[in-house]
Amino acid sequence: MAEANLGNHDASASASNSGLEKPIYDPNAPSAIEVQHIVKKYGDFTAVDDVSFNVKEGEIFGLLGPNGAGKSTLIRMMTTLIPITSGYARIAGHDVAKEPNAARRTIGVIPQALTSDLDLTVEENMNIYAKLYDVPAKERKKSIDELLELVDLTKWRNAATKTLSGGMRRRLEIARGLVHHPRIFFLDEPTTGLDPVSRVAVWEMLGNIKEHRQLTILITTHYMDEADRLCDRIAIVDHGKLVALDSPMALKASVPGSNVIEAQFDNAPADWEQRLHGLSEVTSVQPEGAGMYRVLTDNGSRTTTELVEMAVHSKVPVKSLSVQNTTLDDVFVHYTGRQLRDELQKAYGYTMPQRPGLQP
Repeated sequence: MAEANLGNHDASASASNSGLEKPIYDPNAPSAIEVQHIVKKYGDFTAVDDVSFNVKEGEIFGLLGPNGAGKSTLIRMMTTLIPITSGYARIAGHDVAKEPNAARRTIGVIPQALTSDLDLTVEENMNIYAKLYDVPAKERKKSIDELLELVDLTKWRNAATKTLSGGMRRRLEIARGLVHHPRIFFLDEPTTGLDPVSRVAVWEMLGNIKEHRQLTILITTHYMDEADRLCDRIAIVDHGKLVALDSPMALKASVPGSNVIEAQFDNAPADWEQRLHGLSEVTSVQPEGAGMYRVLTDNGSRTTTELVEMAVHSKVPVKSLSVQNTTLDDVFVHYTGRQLRDELQKAYGYTMPQRPGLQP
């Protein structure tokens, strides 16, 4: 599969509305990660199916898709944890199949599961990891001090890890993965299970670390807002295939309909979805259950006026109504034909085998 692309768009223009400013990367920079026609099969099951993409130096690149889409399998192949069936991946110029040790020395990896030793202190966890990577003693202390400051854990350095909250443990994991000064950082679902405040704290921390450490970051997520706020470019992965790749702004611009109307109705008639389709400049109608409909339109104000008039005329009460711009939810529906939140389970009921060997 050739690399999906929707056009040349300046990813820096897609800064989110959240106030979290994304560092600007150079789209003309050399590639830090090259993935070409990569395939992973387990018997007759194809977990990753002919995927190709490049990640530029200094970029935050997102793999977006439901659980079971192949995101974690992609990371495991790129980080030398599982063999590639066909195709190849190069990390900082090193072929992961032919030069696995050289590739490992350039990367930091944060798996989805929290793996720090709960009985050790924050600093002890950092020290052990630094020693595993043969970081010299003088450099080790300096790196740990700097990272604990970056992730705001300095005052907890002597605290037992088991006393930390989930968000603080995730920050420790991220700091630990950077203690050997990797050039490329892989994060697999870094905020899964965190509360909203902790998630935003992790996002801000990643942007801060990237600026200080000049990192290239590849992140997997099934959270639309996370991908939108963090990533310079996003690859949408579904059933092991790459279905779209571009900046968040360009992906949203590629979906017909510039506005989204979310409206909930009481006792809407059976043909209500069809009637919503008939409103002016509507490009798509997505029923969401409980009388809620998501309507994409090229003219939000005109469609909203007609929708309210139709509801009043038909004596269908409007319980709620909002108008917003196109989101990555709409992008996912456009390219896959279904909503991401409806697919948050293992595809095909397949369970990933245990990872062989040690984490790099």
